[in-house]
Amino acid sequence: MAEYPTSLGTSDADHITLLGQDLAEDLMGKVGFGELVLWMVTQRRPTQSEVRVFESVLVALADHGFTPTAIAARLTYLSAPDSLQGAIAAGLLGGGSRFLGVTEDCGQYLAAVLAEAGEIPADDAGFDALALDAVQQARAAKKFVPGIGHPVHKVRDPRTPRLIEIATEEGVRGPHLRLFEAIGRVHPQVLGRTLPLNGAGVCGAVLADLGLPLAMLRGFALLARTGGLLGQLAEEQRNPIANDIYMHVDRNATYVVPKSE
Repeated sequence: MAEYPTSLGTSDADHITLLGQDLAEDLMGKVGFGELVLWMVTQRRPTQSEVRVFESVLVALADHGFTPTAIAARLTYLSAPDSLQGAIAAGLLGGGSRFLGVTEDCGQYLAAVLAEAGEIPADDAGFDALALDAVQQARAAKKFVPGIGHPVHKVRDPRTPRLIEIATEEGVRGPHLRLFEAIGRVHPQVLGRTLPLNGAGVCGAVLADLGLPLAMLRGFALLARTGGLLGQLAEEQRNPIANDIYMHVDRNATYVVPKSE
């Protein structure tokens, strides 16, 4: 008989078991959703310090106003109000290199720089030297360093210092975050201008320091934005604007004769 092993959940007629715990008796009302997600992903119960930092990341990424992901969700809901799941999915599908995906991109970038270095710098001077070399290599290769710059926050992303503060308070300010901070200090020497460390990037650094799988980091950003999209769609139900967006674009569309080849 075929077997399909799992260390997550199973059920029978009378019980639901999750992570070896009785779902109804041991988890419901006793474990928060953020803690449960961490537990399921890592297969170990997280500390309360880890939970606080993780949930701070979820809050930081939940909503950022009328981003393309929010607009996509609202317009999809306008087109198919019978498909809430489709509207949420439409918003999540836009999570990529410019919005939300930066969390994973930054975490993976920082991890790669640290892996190539072979050892963790001993102090801020060491992190600055490592960061300077990394930014110089990226500039020479004509590549962007993920996590710096923001389309709205031109001087400082307010989420960044707060997440650094929370990670420090909880004792989880690790090498990924310290390297990201160093990039913030040294990149003007290479780029010739000062850009802010953005919230999505610092979230990636913090999640990497929590030891979460790098290939899963975008999933946590999408988890956070799912809550934000629910808020956007609830507001769309209360105060619809999607039709105005659609009509504004449609009525202001201008036909342009194609250029001949």
